[in-house]
This record gives sequence, structure tokens and C-alpha cells, in this order.
Amino acid sequence: MSGDLPFTGERFIPGTPGEIWVEHWHRYHFAARWCEGKRVVDVACGEGYGSALLARGAAHVTGVDIAPEAIEHAKNCYALLANAQFACAPCTALPLADASVDVAVSFETVEHIAEQDEFVAELARVLKPDGVLVLSCPNKLEYSDKRSFANEFHVKELYRDELAALVGARFPHLAWYGQRPSFFSVIAPEGARASVGQLIESAEASITQSRAALSHPLYFLLVAARSAAAVDALPPAMSVFADRDDWVHRDYEKVMRDLDFHAGRGKELTAQVEECVRSIAELEGTVRRAEDARAGLEARLAQRESSLQARAAELAAKNLVINDKDRQLEQRRGWRWWLKLPLIRMGLLK
Repeated sequence: MSGDLPFTGERFIPGTPGEIWVEHWHRYHFAARWCEGKRVVDVACGEGYGSALLARGAAHVTGVDIAPEAIEHAKNCYALLANAQFACAPCTALPLADASVDVAVSFETVEHIAEQDEFVAELARVLKPDGVLVLSCPNKLEYSDKRSFANEFHVKELYRDELAALVGARFPHLAWYGQRPSFFSVIAPEGARASVGQLIESAEASITQSRAALSHPLYFLLVAARSAAAVDALPPAMSVFADRDDWVHRDYEKVMRDLDFHAGRGKELTAQVEECVRSIAELEGTVRRAEDARAGLEARLAQRESSLQARAAELAAKNLVINDKDRQLEQRRGWRWWLKLPLIRMGLLK
């Protein structure tokens, strides 16, 4: 993966794992059939890996992209390719003369721009009258609608009839292909013997209802031209892109292992959370019971305190009487009190 050109999530960089790797490489291998010995323009070439691949058999390839950093990277990375050059320009203003290229290749470009008609017009301008356009774009029905998915980088995705109208306005002869990433078992003949392709697609639930067609393509690939002969120059062929090192499949297996692990871990954590919830409920019950007991104790203590205060008041009153009697007894112990006693009895003294 190129360190000076980071993966943005949309522009493919060689080395990026996952389905995106299979999708992008396969398209350029598919397009290479039409580029043998031809002058080619690769519009929205990005990092330049696809232009470099096409340059293996093409007479000359011009890679064009609107991102200056991508073009600078491509110029540095593929500088040794004598039959490839790279230019920074928008897809609606290609730096090429009229009718100067045999094949125009543009993958996953049209959905990124609002000027779609202008873009197709520009492709028609630079292509020779018998030139061929190889173009791809997401199938909006499968890519977005059925998956409830919104790609933040896309400006306007197209349904099949919209794509047909857009390209067919300038290239009336269309050959449709569909692309859907998946895992395939490939059986291929050895040696240089000529072979014909066969696609058998079946669902596990209805294994007897197989058919020779690719259903629900995620991407449309169009081979378009202004003449039927240009489209028919190469016979239709099934193209299978095999992952020699099983990189994508191993990545898928890793994802599934991680998913299983995290699913199991999720169940463990869910059980722990449920146990914590039960423990919290029990603790809350204990706290409520303790609070009720404390409230009862406080009530009893308040009642006891009130009783004690009443008893203390009662004892204090009794203590006053006792103190008064003690005082009187103390007075009676002296001779002076006895001398005053007659006067006290007469009410003259207290």
C-alpha cells in the first residue's frame, strides 16, 4: 500500500484488502481484452495501477485524474513505463485531441459527478468513430436501494434504464455485463487449448433451479460504441478473477472468526450485565429494607427519646419537691427555726 497516497475509503490503492481489491483489479483485467495494441485513455485513473496494467498490451495509455496528488504519485510510481503517461484534468475536459484514442476506459466515475452528460460527450469527442468505451458504475437498485446503503462520495447513482439512456445517446451499440464480488470455484483447462466459458449460478435452497446467468449484479459494465462492428470485434466471454493467494478468502475467514469471537464475547458480556443487573436489584432491595429498618429504628428512638424526656421532666419535678423538703429539713436542724416556729404557725413568718 502506498504510504504517500493514503486510502480514502473510495479511491482504491493497491494493497487495500477486501472486496474492493477484487472488484477494481478484475475490471481492468476485463478491459485489457479491448486494449491490445490500441491507444487508450484511462479516465479517473487514481493511483495509476489500472493504467499500468493496461499498458502491458496497449500501444499507449494516458491516465487522467482530477486529483493532483494521485497524478504525482502515478508519475513517480510508474515512471519506467515508456508507453504510459499521466495528466491532471477533469473528466469533462480531457487533455486529448478529437478522435485520438481507440479505447476509453472509465470505472466508477460517472456516479461521482453531476455533469454526467458532459462526461459522456467528452468521451465521445476523444474516441475515434470506431472506438470503444468500457465503462462501469454501481447498479443503484442493488448497490444502494436493497442494501439501504448511502455512499458519501457518490453524487448521482444510476438505475439500468438511466445508464442506458445516458450512454446510448452517443453510443447506440451497447453490450451489457454485470459484476458481483463473490467466491468462486474455478475449473480451467491447461495448455493453450481454446475454451468457452460457462457460468452456473444456483441457490442452496433451490439447487435444481440453476441457470447460466449472473443475477443481481452489483455493478454494471458497459462496452459501448458507435458501430456494431466495434462492439462485436471481440466475442462475449465470461471473465473470472481468481485470487491466487486466497487473500480475500482468508480475510473473509478472519472476519468470520473475529465475528464469532466477538459474538461469543458479546454473549458473555450480556450474561455478565444481566448478572450485574440482578445483583444491583438485590442490593437495591437490601438498601430499601435497610432504609425501612432505619426509619423504624429512628421512629422508635424518637418515641424513646420523648418518653425519656417526659420521665426526665417528671424526675426533675420530683427532685424540686425533694430539694424543697431537704431545704426545710435542713432549716429545722437549727435552733433559730424552732424559735421562729410559733410565728410560722401563726402565719407571721414563712
